[in-house]
Parts: sequence; structure tokens; C-alpha cells
Amino acid sequence: MLLAFWPGFALADQTFYPAKSGKAEAPVLTVYSSLDEPLAQPMIRGFQQANPDVAVRYEDMLTGEIYDRIVEETDAGGKTADFAFSSAMDLQVKLSNDGYAQVSNLPMSAAWPKWANWRNTAYALTFEPAVFVYHKPSFAHEPVPSSRAEFVDYLKRKGNAVYGRISTYDIERSGVGFLFMARDQEQFGDIWSVIGAMGAAGVKLYSTSSAILERVADGRFVLGYNILGSYAADWASRHPDVGIVLPKDYTVVMSRIGLVPQAAAEPELGRRYLAFFMSKEGQTIMARELQIPAVSPEVAGENTANTLQELLGAQLRPVPVSPGLMVYLDQVKRARLIAHWNEVLRAQ
Repeated sequence: MLLAFWPGFALADQTFYPAKSGKAEAPVLTVYSSLDEPLAQPMIRGFQQANPDVAVRYEDMLTGEIYDRIVEETDAGGKTADFAFSSAMDLQVKLSNDGYAQVSNLPMSAAWPKWANWRNTAYALTFEPAVFVYHKPSFAHEPVPSSRAEFVDYLKRKGNAVYGRISTYDIERSGVGFLFMARDQEQFGDIWSVIGAMGAAGVKLYSTSSAILERVADGRFVLGYNILGSYAADWASRHPDVGIVLPKDYTVVMSRIGLVPQAAAEPELGRRYLAFFMSKEGQTIMARELQIPAVSPEVAGENTANTLQELLGAQLRPVPVSPGLMVYLDQVKRARLIAHWNEVLRAQ
């Protein structure tokens, strides 16, 4: 409750999980995370099963809030979270690069994919493609676009029939939407023809995946572009009319990054939680129960980086965990990309 009186902070959604051992004085692991608490429950239960002597305080907040909290609490000379888990890859790497995260040498560190490990400090823990989502009944009599060229051709052919019935993220309000757009610009020389075609088709912009997927599921939208695959898979498992395509020209893959803050109150507990996240057991829970693809080379099954890479190879373009991500935080470059995005959409 003290957070309500801390300048600059909104009260985070907190959930407390007592230690399985029943000890009232059990040490408390504090987690700052952008993963919705209901989705995080299987991972927390698994961790406490393996660590019955540890209580968990889970604080569910936006990615920007995680970054701000850690920086401000550290700069004030106080303690902060023991573990931070966020989908804002750029902000997590900035924490690491600027000295707000500590080195965590763990059992799986050496085996972790090189692109997913920045100096044993910031670890990519998930493997989440950007996908096309579609309303299956709307494609009963024609093939679903499976590349950006086919996507543009479909929009041009269908014209008024699909006007206002396609969607993507609003890159001004969605961090992952901006990341996907920035990677598109790097990977695809003709990306602005795609944006122009969406503008001509009356594209609808949203800041959340669920807003788009809800409208695809009930047929208000026929297509969603560059949607986070983990959320799409979860919706598809519960809504049979939602289909998913991994674009065959290239598929951008983002990750949620975990780290132990430099000013963690209980850094060893943070490392223990990170080690569980990276373990075969933790990654299996994530793949099977959270429906988020696992990174670990030890984990087999369809919802894993291993299987996706075996099936799709060079089609997949993971975003490396490196200081290169911080280019997306450059305010001049960011403003320039957003301005061009808006200009192309308005021109149509």
C-alpha cells in the first residue's frame, strides 16, 4: 500500500502467494512483470513447488512502469524487485546496459542461445512470432495470404468487401507494435507498400492484441497483421474460427526478457526464479500451460523454438538481445518512423 504514496507511481496490481511451507516469516521474492497475473500462475505454482520455503509477491504492471520503477527506486538508494520480466525488449536491454541489472551466472547460461543472452545479464525467455491472424469462415473459398505480397494482393482484389475489416497495432501506443514495425522496415524493402495497402483498406488500429483477436474471432475483422503469436495461439485454442499464419517471406520473433535488478532486495531469490524460468521444467510449463513458445534447447514439442526453427529455418528472424535494441528508444528516429507511418496511412 505504500506505493500509493510514492511520487510518480500508480498502485500496481499486487498478488501475494504465501510460502507452501506455511512459514509466516518465509523470505519473499518480489516480481515486477508485464505478464498478466492469471497467465503467470502456473509458473509461480511450479516455482513454489520446487521452492516451498519462498513466498512470492507478484506485481503486474505495464512495461514502461517496470522500467521507471526499477530506475527510480535504484536511483533513490532503495531496493527494488528481485526479478523483472517484460515484453519491452528495448527497455530491458537498456536497464542491463545502464547498470540497473546484475550478472546472473546460472546452470543454463552456457547452453542458452547466443542471440537470447546478453552477457549473462538479460535473458530472452520466450520465442514469440509476429503472425497473420484470420477469420476462418471468411476464407472458406480462397487461400489465406501467407506472405506480405499476397496480403497486399488480397487487399487490392477484395477492395470494398474488406474495407474497415483488417487491423494491426497502433505503433504510437503499442510497444510491441512499434518493435514489429521497426523490424519490418529493416527486413523488408517494400514495407511501405504494405502499410499503404492497409491504409487504403481502412485499417483499424488498436493498442492490445485482445482487441484485435476478439474482432477476428467474431468475424468483424477478416485479417490482423503482425499480431503477437502467443496471444493468437491462446485465442485460437479457445475460438475455432481464429486461424494463424506465420508469414513465409519472413517471420519476426520477439521475446520477453528476464533479469535480476542491480538493487534487488533478495537477488539470490531473483536468480533462483530466473533459473527456474530457464530450467527444463519451467520452460515446459511455459510452453504447455501458458501457451508461450519456449527458448530452451532442452525442451521438445511443437510449442518451442527448437521445433519452429526445424520447421521454418531462416524464415524466422528472432530479435537479438543486444544493445542494438536501444536504437528503438531514440526519440528522433522513433518520431520519424511514426510520422511516416501516419503520413502513409493518411495518404490512402
